[in-house]
Amino acid sequence: MSRVSEDVEGARLLAALQSLRRGVDATAYPLQLSDVEGARRERGELLAQLDDYILPRAAALDAPLLAVVGGSTGAGKSTLVNSLVGETVTKSGVLRPTTRASTLIHHPADAKWFTGTRVLPGLARLTGDQPEDGDPGTLRLVAGNVPQGLALLDAPDIDSVVSANRDLARQLLSAADLWIFVTTAMRYADAVPWDLLQQAIRRGTSVAVVLDRVPLDAMEEVRADFASMLMEQGLGQSPVFAIAESELEPGGLLPGVEVERINGWLASLAADQHARSIVIRRTLQGALDSLDDRAAALQAALERQDAARDELSTAARDGYAAALDGVAEGMQDGTLLRGEVLARWQEFVGTGEVFRQLEAGVSRLRDRVGAALRTRSRQQPADDLGAALQTGVAALLHAHGETAAITVARQWRHTPGGAELVQAHPELSSVSDGFAAEAEKLVRSWQDDVLAMVREEAGGKRTTARFLAFGVNGIAVLLMLVVFSATAGLTGAEVGIAGGSAILAQRLLEAVFGDQAVRTLANKARSRLMTRTEELYDAERTRFEDVLTETTATGASAPTLRAAIDQVRVAR
Repeated sequence: MSRVSEDVEGARLLAALQSLRRGVDATAYPLQLSDVEGARRERGELLAQLDDYILPRAAALDAPLLAVVGGSTGAGKSTLVNSLVGETVTKSGVLRPTTRASTLIHHPADAKWFTGTRVLPGLARLTGDQPEDGDPGTLRLVAGNVPQGLALLDAPDIDSVVSANRDLARQLLSAADLWIFVTTAMRYADAVPWDLLQQAIRRGTSVAVVLDRVPLDAMEEVRADFASMLMEQGLGQSPVFAIAESELEPGGLLPGVEVERINGWLASLAADQHARSIVIRRTLQGALDSLDDRAAALQAALERQDAARDELSTAARDGYAAALDGVAEGMQDGTLLRGEVLARWQEFVGTGEVFRQLEAGVSRLRDRVGAALRTRSRQQPADDLGAALQTGVAALLHAHGETAAITVARQWRHTPGGAELVQAHPELSSVSDGFAAEAEKLVRSWQDDVLAMVREEAGGKRTTARFLAFGVNGIAVLLMLVVFSATAGLTGAEVGIAGGSAILAQRLLEAVFGDQAVRTLANKARSRLMTRTEELYDAERTRFEDVLTETTATGASAPTLRAAIDQVRVAR
């Protein structure tokens, strides 16, 4: 393959990786699901490795090899780094835990690769002569005695009791072309280092191991046991260096003979461009290989977020749909035609005796009611009956609205991701502050609609004796009574006093408009009331939807992230 073709493919891969990085950065996991902490942590780690290693290394394969020296507390990492360099460039901690800046030692000619933000862009730079302020978020750069083409980075303890130190150690190890893992003869079987070694294996990171402080009389036995463990863990090909337990030289350095093999290996690695390239490409390849599964895990977590959001949204829709059904049932079961409404209706028609004469004949009954209405004011009883209906309907809407809010909030508390939202928004557990006023306004507007319908239907009948006997308001409340019954303009047997009220109202209306017109008017009036009620409940449900939208609005979608993953796979 020509150099030009390699450059084109490299540019295509870099562009795909940058697209993936944007996709991962845009992911968000706002709903508190059972697996969300792992997804958030994986997102942070993947972003860090993309920024700290994969993107800069993919953009500059010829940059110096970065070897990160890591290990457990007290393993001798800093002592080893100082001994490899031949001078004290990094301080080992006397007190534990030690919080300090990480130190990167490079050849003077390689300074350009590290002074900028090419690698580890999130860490501020300190030069070797600047005083250290103990901030673990800084990277101290030292031009030291290391081969050109190679740099050493002394990382914090991987098992530090300070979480910031542990997190930084993992971040630095993920930025390494080569991980030099340091352990001791006493602690090489500890669990934490092996967990990180397994991570290095999964991500394809090149690893060398330094076994420190090995008693001379146990050297062969310890090395053999350690080599066996490495073989079992899939690291059988990793270079292993053993350092005998010995007195430190002046300056706290290891005897030269103990680090001679390691220094020779690092020098040959730096001098051999091909060997260095193999290590770099193997680690980069391993990191790229790990992207698919890691990004796919983030995608799956996004899909679980989407599913949880849909479940919460469905719960809100179902809750208010049930409220709407409850209002529809309450409009037809006759409950609104009892109590205050019934009393006002009896006042309107003159006496409760009229119900018992319903079977005597509609004509005679109509004449009796009409005569009674003509002998007194029609307006006040009609207004009183309309007001009673308004109060009853508003109460019905409020009751079902309150039930819906309580039901949805309870459902959210038992749905993944919902409990925290209800806790953060306790107002969702009841109707909105202005709901009662809106319900009353709705009923008044609907009553105005009914009046308009009656006027339109009456047309030229407004001057007839039958129409004048009841008046516009009287006929309107008669129509409302018919709406709030199971018959809704259809014939049916009397069902108690409340049902009798609706049947009587229906018969009286039929005498004015005819039976078919009454059915049409009643159905139309009921439809308009239900439409207005649906709009009212939609506004209440929107409160839940707004909380969901506010919480989950930002972030890339699962398909977007999947597309970015596929783009990297194709580019590779």
